[in-house]
Amino acid sequence: MEDLAIDFMCGHFTEDNIRRNFHESSESAVFEAVGRLKGLRGYAPAEFMAHLETLGIGRIIIPTLLTWDYWHQRPIEQTFVEEVVAARAAGFEDRIFGHYGVNPRLRMEGVREMEDAIRNKGFVGMHLHPHGFGLPPNHAWYMPYYAKCAELGAVVTISTGHTLDFMPGEVARPMHLDEIALYFPELTIVCGHTGWPWVEEAIALCSKHPNVYLGTSAYAPKYWQPEMIRFLDSRRGRGKTLWGTDYPLVRHAECMRQLDDLGLKPESKHALLNETARKVYGLR
Repeated sequence: MEDLAIDFMCGHFTEDNIRRNFHESSESAVFEAVGRLKGLRGYAPAEFMAHLETLGIGRIIIPTLLTWDYWHQRPIEQTFVEEVVAARAAGFEDRIFGHYGVNPRLRMEGVREMEDAIRNKGFVGMHLHPHGFGLPPNHAWYMPYYAKCAELGAVVTISTGHTLDFMPGEVARPMHLDEIALYFPELTIVCGHTGWPWVEEAIALCSKHPNVYLGTSAYAPKYWQPEMIRFLDSRRGRGKTLWGTDYPLVRHAECMRQLDDLGLKPESKHALLNETARKVYGLR
């Protein structure tokens, strides 16, 4: 299990979660338009993890996803802490971990809930999808969450760049992470979703800051930008990029097939799939 791939951002997979967040979501038409609902079904934890193991994937980190509706100010997609806890309790405490999904409107109540999840429930950090809140990641409302993660040695993962949902994209430009990394040099930050269409901004941040990493989540390898492939396959970028799917937006089987087609150096591929995530999240 130690050398198998680690998906740093894998959506929850149960029948109830898939139905609620995708098939019955107010954004289901968006997922349908990009072909992500076809064949999509839920799994029991043992079935899902067994499937992943056949593909060479051993561990996953599930965000308690909170996609906020920009227009109506309510959740569109939401995964709860208890759902991740239940999946871990099915015998996967050493293979399933969590990201706490931040709602800045909860203020210190949310910070306390996040701390409990990290200290007591197998969570390794926080996840932020800033688009629907209309607030860039360097906004003051997020700072208590970053400070708590810095205190706990937990990881901050932020979805950056474009979003399929009808929400502002500018608030998620990777460059907004620059100020966070400068103020919290001890805080590990993952720039998720490749930063597209600002991939070069994301690469620049990862090259500049020792504490900033680039995540491939939400984009299948066949869509990865050439500059990102060159970066992760180089000595400069090896060890600075983590593999993730944002399942079910990218399915694991298709992703692993497409990774093979990239022709990455073996050491780069192993770093991408395993070594970097183990370092960043402290997984053994």
